[in-house]
Amino acid sequence: MLETTSAVLSRPRVSGAVAGEDVRLRKRYIHGLHVLPDAIIHVKGLSQCSLPRYHRFKQLYCTLQPLQEVEKKSRKIALGLAGSTGQGNGLFPSSEWRALPDIWRTAAEKFGDRVALVDPHHHPFTTMTYTQLRKAILEFAEGLRITGIMPNEKVALFAENSCRWLVADQGIMAAGAVDAVRGTRSSIEELMHIYSHSDSVALVVDNQDLLSKLIPRLQGCTVKFAVLLWGDNPHFWGGLEVYTYDEILARGRDASRFVVTVSNTGSSVTDHIQSEDLATLVYTSGTTGNPKGVMLTHANLLHQVQHLEKVVDIKPGDRFVSLLPPWHMYERSCEYFSLSQGIQQVYTNVKSLKEDLKKYAPDFLVSVPLVFDILHSGVQKQIHSGSSVQKLIAFSLIHISMVYKECKRVCEGKALSRARLRAFRLVAVFEWGFATFLAAVLFPLHILARILIYKKIHAAIGIKKAGISGGGSLAPHVDRFFEAIDITILNGYGLTESSPVVAARDSANNVLGTVGRPLYATNIKVVDPESGEALPHGRRGLVKVQGPQVMKGYYKNSLGTAAVLDKHGWLDTGDLGWIAPKIDFGPARACSETLVLDGRAKDTIVLSTGENIDPTQIEEAALQSTYIQQIIVVGQDQRRLGALIVPNKEELQAKSLSTSGYEKLIRSELKKYLLKCPISIGPFIFIWDPFTIESGLLTPTMKLRRNAIVERYRDQITNLFQRAV
Repeated sequence: MLETTSAVLSRPRVSGAVAGEDVRLRKRYIHGLHVLPDAIIHVKGLSQCSLPRYHRFKQLYCTLQPLQEVEKKSRKIALGLAGSTGQGNGLFPSSEWRALPDIWRTAAEKFGDRVALVDPHHHPFTTMTYTQLRKAILEFAEGLRITGIMPNEKVALFAENSCRWLVADQGIMAAGAVDAVRGTRSSIEELMHIYSHSDSVALVVDNQDLLSKLIPRLQGCTVKFAVLLWGDNPHFWGGLEVYTYDEILARGRDASRFVVTVSNTGSSVTDHIQSEDLATLVYTSGTTGNPKGVMLTHANLLHQVQHLEKVVDIKPGDRFVSLLPPWHMYERSCEYFSLSQGIQQVYTNVKSLKEDLKKYAPDFLVSVPLVFDILHSGVQKQIHSGSSVQKLIAFSLIHISMVYKECKRVCEGKALSRARLRAFRLVAVFEWGFATFLAAVLFPLHILARILIYKKIHAAIGIKKAGISGGGSLAPHVDRFFEAIDITILNGYGLTESSPVVAARDSANNVLGTVGRPLYATNIKVVDPESGEALPHGRRGLVKVQGPQVMKGYYKNSLGTAAVLDKHGWLDTGDLGWIAPKIDFGPARACSETLVLDGRAKDTIVLSTGENIDPTQIEEAALQSTYIQQIIVVGQDQRRLGALIVPNKEELQAKSLSTSGYEKLIRSELKKYLLKCPISIGPFIFIWDPFTIESGLLTPTMKLRRNAIVERYRDQITNLFQRAV
């Protein structure tokens, strides 16, 4: 039995209560305690708070005299986050982090009034210091607790990137709960699948528009309440209790003034979040079927925060521009890590990216390959808009810089093309000598190009230190272009299932064509797809990874987990690749032990001839054409490859050609850019409506949903190959 104790009740559903009265209350309205429905609350005092209308509630000072033993449930806290700061007893060290929210106490102690977040595209315009960020997270967590969220319960978080997303995400975790995350651009059906499958009991959404679409579909689901991150609060909406972001913070602020302790034979109702506790459910992009819920622990996420510094050399005060969906693990882990290092993060969007890059001149831009491809295309378009002489000079100098950089790679031992060739010392010495001579000859021209052209490109793009690319394959021509104009691109590799980073190129050994070496305590091996036997370095096969960042498994999907995660913790990535052999000398000596990706196993097209084709290499080559906006290669069980091509309408219309003229132009472009590919594209058709997220043909991270596209255009694909016979 619980001993009599003091407590505070917030927002009780009672009316006319007076001191000395016995009142029955529902258990969810008791802060910090969980009382069975038949427990009697003896009211000892009553006061009225003068707060805004929806914040008004009564504070009841009472004693608990339960009629039967109360069910005990722990109140979980992030020990480090909840600790005091500024007490003169030193910093809270990273070695003592148990839960991800612990990082905010350390950050607040180290960086205090330094600006952490800048959110210029929401109303109101928001800046938050590290001290303010930690305080907001604590208040959000306490606000969720007092409103009914219990430890280990799931809270669906459906929102786009903003400072409030980060506060909500970390507030949920700091409350000992688990967030199930997704963006607003996913279909309502997909969001409802995530809410239901994750067993969520509350909802945090971006805006009223999304909430109005979800409410009719929430009938029959357990929904304690909803929180709007942005927008006004209609109080009760469709029978659902709704709070604004500010209201949750205010509830948390008020509740944190009171401490409720309960004695139960000496045991405390407060527990600490442990490293192996579940932190978040991240649903995969769902290129095939319903997305799967990836279970990531606090330990998984902390591995990224503690070890990405070995890849990215950042300093307190460096500025990051944040563009990607925050629920995507690549963006999410980068945010956690970079903010733990004292950087300033500026939130932007696709529409404002170009302007914000100029305005804020970030030290780093974290993004997916598509964004770097768009930046590359923008530069190309700007050069094409000049006179014939200007174009000739610009493209000639860029080509010279590419040759110079290639020679430099040979001199530095970063020539990946030589990594799988047998090295002879005499040949290596000759190659080094020739590359050194040619680089010396071309260096003055590269400096000239930097002065005449690259300086202007740098001013337009605005990236001062490096672009960080991940979440997909970076096209080789884009990689080489940025290297040529002296903008560093650090390319990484990972999966949602690995939190996500497993390997990355670092600035000290940035080998183009690779995704770098494994992260700390991470093992990578390449196996034969058929036998599962480990292959020697240099041989292409299926990539498997093992490490502290690998997920616990898929939520409520043991069969799916067993299919990709073996008993030894090796994760089947589904990617094909090879590891560069160890070489002590020669033009590829610095490539040793780096990972090279070479397509997706499930994306492989098998022709009727039995030939296996990786379509991604062909698609990346074709996208070098300014006339091709999107392309998907098809041809399963056919004699040759075909393609669905979304043309760049603006570029084609500028040519003023007929339909047959468009086809001839695209055919010549394919011939030009696929010259080095092992196989060419045969028949193709134009698709005039781009593949989009809204149409269900792109994932939220802008990857092609191959199965969905093939299914949507099945008849056109069939006719394409029938005509070609």
